[in-house]
Amino acid sequence: MTDTLILGATGTTGSELVRRLAAKGVRALRATHRRPVHADDVQLDLASGSGVREAFATARRSFLMCPPGFTNQDVLLGRAIEAAREARHERVVLMSAMGADADPSAPLRKAELALERSGLPFAILRPNWFMQNFHTFWLHSIRTQGRIQLPVGTAKGSFLDARDTAACAAELLAGAAPLGSAWDLTGPEALDHDAVAALLTRACGRPIQYEDISPEAARAGLLAAGLPPDYAEFLLLILSFFKAGYSARVTDSVLRLSGRAPTTFEQYALDHRQFWA
Repeated sequence: MTDTLILGATGTTGSELVRRLAAKGVRALRATHRRPVHADDVQLDLASGSGVREAFATARRSFLMCPPGFTNQDVLLGRAIEAAREARHERVVLMSAMGADADPSAPLRKAELALERSGLPFAILRPNWFMQNFHTFWLHSIRTQGRIQLPVGTAKGSFLDARDTAACAAELLAGAAPLGSAWDLTGPEALDHDAVAALLTRACGRPIQYEDISPEAARAGLLAAGLPPDYAEFLLLILSFFKAGYSARVTDSVLRLSGRAPTTFEQYALDHRQFWA
């Protein structure tokens, strides 16, 4: 099988994608900005552009995503798309975000358009908010206060398990799924955060509640956690879209791409209950 370069290979989605590709007999080259330590590591730095062209030249297929913490996704992903074009990649899958196509001036939409116009065989995945946020980004207040603290009111979201995103990407990269389309990926149902808190409570046996907080309080928490101010504002913006109801839609894309129904939040909570116990 053709070597496939995976950006974000050590992250939540990327590491699962590497595992799924290996199960299909596909060699995944893991992009890293650090010094390579394994035979399948390939060094590159999207932020500076260092090593990007050389890294893409080592593979014929690629999975693209922007590193977290950056708001100029179009610039960073543009470097990757151009490198994939120069290397004549035969399949490119871009992980964007659900709703990115609503605003042509949004950085992620600019990256999508750059890929669509590149002439590369492509697919775009637009996942909704990941379930995994509850044991990573939102974990601190859950552990310390037993509360999910977010400025999203009573709005619902069709939360998606990142493992399902990886399953869809693996099908596209391994050549089994059709190219040339964008797919909005969601979980099987829309839940508000009170329902999420109840499912986490049931899974881990510890009382967890949801607390609706102001955007100002959320901003203070994000900055205290060390996020750059521009990225904190970006998160507040997309959380405001969640509050407005834009994350509640449910699609059948996971089933159509992966061949199985998306993971329920209840199953996710049971699989990761050790994080909240």
